[in-house]
Amino acid sequence: VSAPATLAQARATLGDGPALWAMIETCRAIVDLPAIVGAADATGLAALVVGTNDMAKEMRCRPGATRAPLLPILTQVVLAARMAGLIALDGVCNVLDDDAVVEAECRQGLDWGFDGKTLIHPAQIAAANRVFTPAPAEVEWAQTVEAAFALPDNAGKGAIRVEGKMVELLHLEEARRTLAIVGAIARGVAGR
Repeated sequence: VSAPATLAQARATLGDGPALWAMIETCRAIVDLPAIVGAADATGLAALVVGTNDMAKEMRCRPGATRAPLLPILTQVVLAARMAGLIALDGVCNVLDDDAVVEAECRQGLDWGFDGKTLIHPAQIAAANRVFTPAPAEVEWAQTVEAAFALPDNAGKGAIRVEGKMVELLHLEEARRTLAIVGAIARGVAGR
């Protein structure tokens, strides 16, 4: 997707069908990201997916192991997705047989703010699941934060003290997001 018109055409073709995911893989798409995400409500756009291989080709850059030339692009996609309340998915890793490389690239995507990573081979699933599944310590902290805000003494407060740390409503929102991810994973596993 390089412009909102493509989303409108897809929606017209699909009718009230499934949510749309936009592959962002051209220089034009990066320039037009505000307009693309601005069309989300009207078109049912739910996710932005970075097409890192096509983007590198179009930019004529050499990403290498660090993906340094693509980092500004990745940032822009995450920012645009967050601005519109969309899911942001990192592009594929081209390495198929080195779990450590796949995991490192997944970790970079998580650190950069992505919700997940697109994969091109079943051998990459385990690494992506390890990285994007909240760690037990994260889940425990999220439960602690949610429970602390639920206490009657903390009703209506914007900031509280939890285990010696100042915790704000934004931390409660993050905790709820973590717990929602864990819940979705549990439902997905139970549904198999």
